[in-house]
Amino acid sequence: MSDDICRTDYSTDIVVIGAGAVGLFSVFACGMLKFHCHVIDTLESIGGQLTTLYPEKPIFDIPGHPYILAADLISKLKEQTVPFHPTFHLGQRVEQLQSQPTGHFLVTTVKGTRIICRAVIIAAGVGAFIPNKPPVSGLEFFEGKSVFYGIRRREDFIGKRILIAGGGDSAVDWALSLLDIASRVIVIHRRSKFRAAPNNALRLQQLAQAGRLDLVVPYHLHSLEGRDGQLKAVIVTTLDGKRKRLETDVLVSFFGLAQELGPIRKWGLVLDRNNVVINQETCMTSNNGIFAAGDIAIYPGKLKLLLTGFAEAARAAHSAHAFIYPDQALHFEHSTTTGVPTLKSE
Repeated sequence: MSDDICRTDYSTDIVVIGAGAVGLFSVFACGMLKFHCHVIDTLESIGGQLTTLYPEKPIFDIPGHPYILAADLISKLKEQTVPFHPTFHLGQRVEQLQSQPTGHFLVTTVKGTRIICRAVIIAAGVGAFIPNKPPVSGLEFFEGKSVFYGIRRREDFIGKRILIAGGGDSAVDWALSLLDIASRVIVIHRRSKFRAAPNNALRLQQLAQAGRLDLVVPYHLHSLEGRDGQLKAVIVTTLDGKRKRLETDVLVSFFGLAQELGPIRKWGLVLDRNNVVINQETCMTSNNGIFAAGDIAIYPGKLKLLLTGFAEAARAAHSAHAFIYPDQALHFEHSTTTGVPTLKSE
């Protein structure tokens, strides 16, 4: 083993960048080929967007699950990785990805964690993502206490007066979802027309007409009232200056996410705007030994679905085997034949 490898904190078969749904399934796919994985994610918990933005939203297009909550899907994917004992490095961003003379890769995180590996699978979703914040003065004093950019647990909002800002699917879906537990739901949008699914947008209008919720349009956020991080009211205004004071306990802003690839841009990969270009047949990027799967990967005709990401993860794992063992034929077998191999933890 080279000196470079000896000076690292960890040595493993494959590093998976991203602990979202596709990253977790990548661990399973690699484990089925008897590869051990280390998983790195910028978030403090696994699950990516599914747990950060909408853990209690239903998903309807997972085979065999007519209906499953996002958080439950992540829980099941995590359970699926257990036999393979992955090592998670959470709350860390990968800063450097360097090829080594040995043919290995050196992965270094912002916290200085150094991992040597034989292949890399990038399953970072849309990359690092941050919420687009409304241009309201003093917003930072309320963030995380009574101003939020996503909802993780519905029960945190029981009995609350909730003001939801936004006009897309997330805003409308959560307004409908919280209606039965909140003391009042108010939806503010700068336009009268919503960009959500037509049926849900229509239902929102009907509930407003029935007095079940308050629809405040066309208004936008102007200022906040409150102290010690707790909101008392939000002032909203029209373009011509007409103002309203809306008493509320919680403001949830759904103004979308800003996608940022961050250090990935410096790794020498061929990119297409904010996506990593891969060969669809192998899921390999422009750099040998580095693969990508899920929303971050792009090729002609790509469908950005979880189902597609899962298939890409499996393809990437098999291609990684061919890369690591170029002279060893891999005889494909179904899991019903092989069962689930148990890997020793490192």
